[in-house]
Amino acid sequence: MYVKGLGEIEAVAFDIDGTLYPQWRLTVRALFRYIAHGFFFLFYGFVRNEMHALPQHDNFRQVQAKKMAGWLRCSPEEAERRLNDIVYKGLEPYFERIACYSYVPETFRKLKEAGFKLALLSDFPPEQKGDVWGVRQYCNVVLGTEQLGALKPDPYSFLKMADELGVEPSRILYVGNSLKYDVRGSHNAGMKCAYLLPFWRRIFNKPLKEAEISFSNYRQLLNIVLE
Repeated sequence: MYVKGLGEIEAVAFDIDGTLYPQWRLTVRALFRYIAHGFFFLFYGFVRNEMHALPQHDNFRQVQAKKMAGWLRCSPEEAERRLNDIVYKGLEPYFERIACYSYVPETFRKLKEAGFKLALLSDFPPEQKGDVWGVRQYCNVVLGTEQLGALKPDPYSFLKMADELGVEPSRILYVGNSLKYDVRGSHNAGMKCAYLLPFWRRIFNKPLKEAEISFSNYRQLLNIVLE
């Protein structure tokens, strides 16, 4: 399908965290958990920054656990157990009570009906969000970059997604909320990008020049893509 200003687009792919739901809703829901494990999440943030900078590797979780072990002063096995208990499985129940952005399921459904291939590509395991607010059923491909061994903005995971979709990167529109990881990451892989504007950019009507599309809500995104 030809999308005005974007050329031929065959697939639309989405980030999850902060893109399909407001990040602040998780922060509010899990606030006491973040406080109770304050130093752990602080160290985890340091380690994730390091992991974002690493090239693709096949033992992502082991490398992450080893780096966490250095901060926690414990064995890598203990660090991996705590990562699973506090972050991966520990945060999973909170997503059951978090609402996605308005019109997200309808956007996926209508894009699918229009003939687009759909995908999810997230730096955190998609299965942590269950059926991802009902949109997983519409997706041709669902991938977590940890499983692939390269966090965004490394182009490896984006290109792997394109390969599994069977679509050239230049014909994929990637939707995300991060300039550093989503916009630049998808561009590094040769894709187009739609950027979900943060509140302050919406208020001051400041689109992001680096993105092909800047949008404030999912009805607007859908209208732009389908017009």
